[in-house]
Amino acid sequence: MNLTTIFLIALGGAFAIEGAVWAIFPSQMREMYQQVFAMPEKMLHTSGLASVAIGMVLIVLGVKFSGI
Repeated sequence: MNLTTIFLIALGGAFAIEGAVWAIFPSQMREMYQQVFAMPEKMLHTSGLASVAIGMVLIVLGVKFSGI
């Protein structure tokens, strides 16, 4: 499996999960987005950086255990 295939599978999975959550819980998602937009900018920066760090760790672990 090449890197492009892995990227497309990961991106498709992210869209599928996001779409499923919006399809199943639309009002709760709208409320959550309103709460996120009300957060201070510093908190958004911090949570964004934490999300990037977690994502990078997961990618590194996935690559390490896949043998690519």
